[in-house]
Amino acid sequence: MHLVDRLKNKEESALQELMSLYGDYLFRTAFLLLKDKQACEEVVQDTFITAHEKINQLVEEEKLKSWLTSITINRCRMLMRKWSWKNILLNFDWTERVQGDEKVDGPETRLIVNFENKSLSEAIQKLDYKYREVIILYYFNELKVSEIAVLLKMAESTVKSRLKRGRTYLKDILAKGEDGSVSERKSNF
Repeated sequence: MHLVDRLKNKEESALQELMSLYGDYLFRTAFLLLKDKQACEEVVQDTFITAHEKINQLVEEEKLKSWLTSITINRCRMLMRKWSWKNILLNFDWTERVQGDEKVDGPETRLIVNFENKSLSEAIQKLDYKYREVIILYYFNELKVSEIAVLLKMAESTVKSRLKRGRTYLKDILAKGEDGSVSERKSNF
């Protein structure tokens, strides 16, 4: 019996398997969007609760991952809309979580990779949410433009436009130093 069928039969082991299969993926997605560990844990938990309650709404079993991603993105959007959320200063360093289990050779290389990841993560967080969302889905979750369009319920041309603008804004952010001038960071390494 397939996982979705078992979920529809409300088998507890199926829910545990679902969480095991997609928990890290959904957490990473939420974390890249929100940059707050506790909020992401809550979003992912809500995603699984919603999925468990509404599994009968899933028509095509092969779209389970996309369906879960869509729920997660919608939960993140709901959280971002809250006034109190917009006024919280988020300082969590999430480069370790994004980096995963990749092995890096030598302390110098590790230092450079950590610096680049931190710079990139900080730059991504400076983007407006609508650009951050498509950048993360495209580059980190490796979704196609057509898949992003379906997930976000928008035209492919809108996704492409946001990707292009997001990349431009990201490039500008990375080109500027913390004082607003062009950074000399690369030449230091």
